[in-house]
This record gives sequence, C-alpha cells and structure tokens, in this order.
Amino acid sequence: MNAVVIAIAVMFILSLARVSVVLTLVVSAIIGGLVAGLSLSQTVEAFNAGLGDGAEVALAYAVLGAFALALSKSGLPDLLAHKLIGLLGMEAGKSQEKKVKYLLLTILLIAAIFSQNLIPVHIAFIPVLVPPLLKVMNHLKLDRRAAACVLTLGLVGTYIFLPVGFGAIFLEQILMGNINKIGAAYGLHVERGMMPLGMAIPVLGMVIGTLVAVFISYRKPRDYIDRSITPVTTIDLDKPLRATAQSDYDLKADAEELRHEAENVPYISKKTMLMALLAIALTLVAQLYSGSMILGGLVGFAVLSASGIFKWQDADDVFVQGMRMMALVGFIMISAAGFASVMTHTGDINHLVNGVVHIIGDNHALAAFLMLFIGLFVTIGIGSSFSSVPVLAVIYVPLCVQFGFSPLATIALIGTAAALGDAGSPASDSTLGPTAGLGVDGQHDHIWDTVVPTFIHFNIPLLIFGWIAAMVL
Repeated sequence: MNAVVIAIAVMFILSLARVSVVLTLVVSAIIGGLVAGLSLSQTVEAFNAGLGDGAEVALAYAVLGAFALALSKSGLPDLLAHKLIGLLGMEAGKSQEKKVKYLLLTILLIAAIFSQNLIPVHIAFIPVLVPPLLKVMNHLKLDRRAAACVLTLGLVGTYIFLPVGFGAIFLEQILMGNINKIGAAYGLHVERGMMPLGMAIPVLGMVIGTLVAVFISYRKPRDYIDRSITPVTTIDLDKPLRATAQSDYDLKADAEELRHEAENVPYISKKTMLMALLAIALTLVAQLYSGSMILGGLVGFAVLSASGIFKWQDADDVFVQGMRMMALVGFIMISAAGFASVMTHTGDINHLVNGVVHIIGDNHALAAFLMLFIGLFVTIGIGSSFSSVPVLAVIYVPLCVQFGFSPLATIALIGTAAALGDAGSPASDSTLGPTAGLGVDGQHDHIWDTVVPTFIHFNIPLLIFGWIAAMVL
C-alpha cells in the first residue's frame, strides 16, 4: 500500500471524473499523507510547506497574462490576424488550390507558434483567426483534423522546445527548477542550455506526426456544409455562407470576402504599433538576459503603459484582469507544489523507487518506457504539462538517478511525460483551443476530430521519440 501510488491513483480517478484540478491535488495529497501514516495536521503542514515552491511560476503566469492583455489593447494581435487573412485572400484569388491549402496550414502554424513564444496570447488568437477561414477550408475540402494537428503542434511543440515566452516558464522555471530541486539530494543538476537539447528529439517526433497527419492520414478531401456562423469573435460574419460546390468562382469569391475582412481591421497608429513591437522586443531581451519571465513581462507591461496605449489610471485594472486570466493555472501550479511536498514527506518515494528497480532490474529500456507510459495516464488526467511536472519530478528524478540516466535523458523523460497531457488530453487548452475555432459551425467534434487525431499523431510519436531520447542522450 504505497502512499505515492495510492495518491496518484486517486488523482487520476478524480481527474477523469472532471473534478477541479486544484481540489483533486489537495484531496490526493491528503489521502496520500494519511495512508503514509501522517496525521491530518502533519499532512496539511507538509502541503503548506510546499506551496511557496509554486509561487514563482504562478507569479510568472500572472505577469505574462497582464502583459498579454496589455498587448491586446494595442490591437497588434488582431492586426496580425487580419494581415494573415488578407494574405490568404490574395493567394486564394489565384485559384491554386494545393498552394492555398498548404499556405492556410502554414498560417495556422505560424500564428500558433507566435502565440506561445513571441506574442504570448496562448489560444486567444484562435477565435479571431480561424472562423473567417472556415469557408476557404470548406471549398478546399480541407480535412479540419489536419488543421487541428497543425494548431496543436504550434501550441505545444514550441513551448517545450524554445525557451522564450511560455517556453521560458515551462523549460526553465518548471522543468529545470523541479529537476534541480529534487535532484539536489542525488547530485543531479541541469543547466538552462541543456533544456532545448533534451527536448529536441521528442519535438522531432511531434513534427513527424504532423507531417503524417497532413500528407497521409487527412490528405483526402472531406466535405463540409457551409453554414451561417453566430459571431463569436471580433470579426462579424454578416452574410450567409455559400454552398460547398468546388469551383474557381467559390475560391475567388472567398478571396474577396477575406480581403474585405482584412480591410475591416481597426486603425492602429504607427506610434502604437512601434511601441507594441518595442515592448515585445524588450520583453524577450529582458527574459533572455535575466532568465526571468517575471522581469520580462513587467518590462513589457511598463513599456506599453508608459507609451499611452491605455490610460494610466486604467493600468491597475488591465494588470488585474490579465492576472485573472492566468489565475487558475497559477493556483494549479501552487497546489501541485504542495502535492509534491506531501509525497516527499511521506517517505514512500524511496520505497517506490527501490521496488521498481527491484522488479525491472537493470533494464533501462523497459524503465524508460514505463516512466513515459505511466506519465501518459497521469498527465492526461490532469490535462496540463505545466501542472504535471512537479508531480512527476518527485518520482521520476530518483528513478532516473537509480537507473543511471544522464541529465539530458532525465530532461527528455520528464518533459515528454508532461507534454503527453497537453498533446492529447480532452481537458487540455491545446486541444480545447483548436476545437473552439474549428467547431464554431458545429462540424468539428472535440473528441473525434481533435483529441483522437492529436493523440494518435502526437502522443504515440512522443512515446516513441521520448524513449529514443532516453536511450541515446
């Protein structure tokens, strides 16, 4: 009756039952502590002792949310979306269907990458950019499952590889921070420069999975019915959509509508655009120089505030609203740190590690596979790679040391196990976001058209390439 195993089992069951993640972590930690023989007061004390470990990450998320909301006030994200729509409209007018199809997917990928690492608005760009493009997708008979995979690659594959924006929080503050904290007792230490190297092979698996989705699995045309869409974005779709007949006329007409949408973007002065770009540049420079996303976000927010993009007296409201957007993630991170602290205080982690080593023996290949496979279930239940790392690191770091995995292999194992949740969980923002845009007309099912395709084309390659990384690094 290992307390750690029972706590994780309870967490998995409650997560699948759609219980709040914060409540799930608290309940699981308490049950784990009681099973280990700790009193309720000792369990709560251990939980409270770990809360501070998640505070830095929670604050980084809050500051990044404030910066993202302030940046949205400049209109730059909307301007970028409209420019991309206009670019697609010009290409669609040439009636080169294959070229238009791949350009459309490229636009979705670029926008998703920017939303994580350059203009950190996360999935907020999807309701602005995707719905106006559905008409073109319909006339191209583009399988939206391919678009869902492309979007998820941009949303997940970049932050687990590029150490800027959300990537800085995941790679440096969460993944590196937890490995070094737990690994200190075992002589394990990793550096900032090692993080992208450790995740490069798993990300390659995601890229290959996307190529398979686009060029093999969902290459064939798929019919959709044009439907009027209830406006859910800043773009108004006043006219009913046309029939799905494929013709040069349809594409040309769609191109005109897309160009019209691009022209409807609100006017943004050159000064506002310049200051927004300056804020982004200074945010990246401050974050890369200091290694702190908190400082980077504050610098960007200060530049936007001082430039007059929003009124000075509204600065506090903008900051608070931005922090509120990321509040849930922050509370989850803090709760996950408390859960990890209780698991450490139970003393059952060493028993679990020794038991696993005794059963598996010296089989590194089997150990790597089991860690990834178990991580798949844990992270799919939680639905967030950011929240999964503190839970996984407590168990996986000692296991990696016992089995003799290198620091790079340890990064790959824990980072990949965590990414499995974002890439294929029904509760992940990285799957919910694409569905929100692709399903506004009721023709894209969340489970069968987003979750199942991303699970097949990302989780399976992540398992394979994560295992390869653990073996070769």
